[in-house]
Amino acid sequence: MSVPWAPATISSIVEGEGEVAALPNLLQRIAAEIGAAKPLTPKPRRVPRGDITKAGGIENAVAAAALYIKGDGGVLILLDADDDCPASRGPQLLERARAARRDKRIAVVLANREFEAWFLAAAPSLAGQHGFPAEFPPVPNPEGPRDCKGLLTKARPKGQPYQPTVDQLPLTRIFDMKMAREHADSFDKFYRDVAWLLGVDRP
Repeated sequence: MSVPWAPATISSIVEGEGEVAALPNLLQRIAAEIGAAKPLTPKPRRVPRGDITKAGGIENAVAAAALYIKGDGGVLILLDADDDCPASRGPQLLERARAARRDKRIAVVLANREFEAWFLAAAPSLAGQHGFPAEFPPVPNPEGPRDCKGLLTKARPKGQPYQPTVDQLPLTRIFDMKMAREHADSFDKFYRDVAWLLGVDRP
């Protein structure tokens, strides 16, 4: 039974360990930027990609995640596209996810190619922070490279390895979302989907 006065909840499903810590912060940032009330962001459920894509995988994950939603909000599934085409793979997974809980808002986002491409899309905003050089020029076609994590490592003058469990949360706190939206289509979709889950028209 829905509780009308409860804050909106975004119950998330991710595949990477770094996203478990970073995604709630990103959801809160977006909510604040669009003027939505502060949502509840339970700890994301980490489900390996193979378990998500197998028969019954995404359906079971969505059914479990939906149990956390008592009022408004919805379920967000965030995966790395890797070599998949987000425009084709995303709708396939969304159709399956919706079949599991048609009573809930559900969004599926495939970061093209990786979550870290969103940092590359806003590279200048990371300059001089967390080991990056004082000048970090824009990265052409940030969603094109296969190894975004490797590019972040190479961008650090001292070669400090990029580690999702160490770096993803602090970089999520500071990267310029407007810049990322302009240069990474998959982040723009993510931003608009989060707004929709929070009951705000997709900006």
